[in-house]
Amino acid sequence: MPRRKLRGLSIVQNLPNSEETNSEQQTGIGYSNVPNTDDEPTEIQKARLLVGYVGIIARNANLLPINYESWHHMLDSNKNQALDNIKERFALEVSDNYVKKALGKKWRDHKRTLKKEYFKKNISLEENLRNVPPRMLRYQWEDVVRFWNSKKGDDCERVGTTSRQKQKFMHTIGSKSFACVAEDDEQPSGQKVRHIQLFNITHRKKNGSPMTTEAAEIMEKLKDKKEEYEAIASSDSSVNLDNIDNRIITEVLGPERYGQQYMPLRSQAQAEVQRLKDQMAQM
Repeated sequence: MPRRKLRGLSIVQNLPNSEETNSEQQTGIGYSNVPNTDDEPTEIQKARLLVGYVGIIARNANLLPINYESWHHMLDSNKNQALDNIKERFALEVSDNYVKKALGKKWRDHKRTLKKEYFKKNISLEENLRNVPPRMLRYQWEDVVRFWNSKKGDDCERVGTTSRQKQKFMHTIGSKSFACVAEDDEQPSGQKVRHIQLFNITHRKKNGSPMTTEAAEIMEKLKDKKEEYEAIASSDSSVNLDNIDNRIITEVLGPERYGQQYMPLRSQAQAEVQRLKDQMAQM
């Protein structure tokens, strides 16, 4: 059976009873020993394919109905069916729970999008019930609209809004990974985009201003710390400025925590793998 392979991810065609699938050694997203080679952009594209397919499955109302209050209330049978669908097409060395967390993140994003686009607070309940999104099952839509319209639904929305407001700074690149941003900015000049520069690129608005006052303060601290190390390097040949950005990022922002990533700290391929981990870990 034809098979496309990449480091950290094997993508297989959806053919039943494949002996080749069983006989070949499978690699998985999350491996730390990903080598840095010239074909990393292709690998990044293939890694995106997995994330995109997880999103398609999460938006399938037959597999993962939207009329559950939360992902934790979703039946295990639905989660397992969605998981099996993904595993038929992707050979991954990651736990089932790992992939289910990714599905949960995409499922919640899908519900938020539906609510933003089709549920209006300034119209009656009956009008909202009739405003069924395309390709959505009516009974599911009616259930979730009644929940959103309830006091419990309002309370849940308020908790979610408060939680998002506590985030001190966010990047501005949407679903595009740090690795791809770095690659795009490298191509015109031919020079590698360093981590501090990449932080500045990804945390600014379209008009060039920082996303938040917190982001502006961090940028200033990064700049001051970089100048400090450059001054030291001018008189101390043992200081390697090529590797200093990692240390500065850690000093200013602190060590990365589970489910959080500041910059692509390894190769572009490893950065993309880490982004996939982050998406799957966020609840």
